[in-house]
Amino acid sequence: MTEKPSEVKENTEKTAAEKVHHVISPLKEMEHYSRTNIEKLSEHWLMLEDDLKNKALAAKMSDLLAVQNSFQDQVLALIGDLETEFENLEQKSAK
Repeated sequence: MTEKPSEVKENTEKTAAEKVHHVISPLKEMEHYSRTNIEKLSEHWLMLEDDLKNKALAAKMSDLLAVQNSFQDQVLALIGDLETEFENLEQKSAK
């Protein structure tokens, strides 16, 4: 006997915990790249500030670095919140 498409869908539907976990992984990847961006922006800022003595461009780079740092802080906070939610959902489903 073969399963109907609706029955197959029910068997493969993700739990709430799995859905939350599915969001965490790409955010962790974004966080990794964000750290790399911060390092590169810092290098460029130093070059503009120290080597080229171009205060105007260094200030613009500094502004961009501040935005990237803000993103980094926010994505880390969101990852933490999602991990807490994931753990709570896992505990609820274990009961």
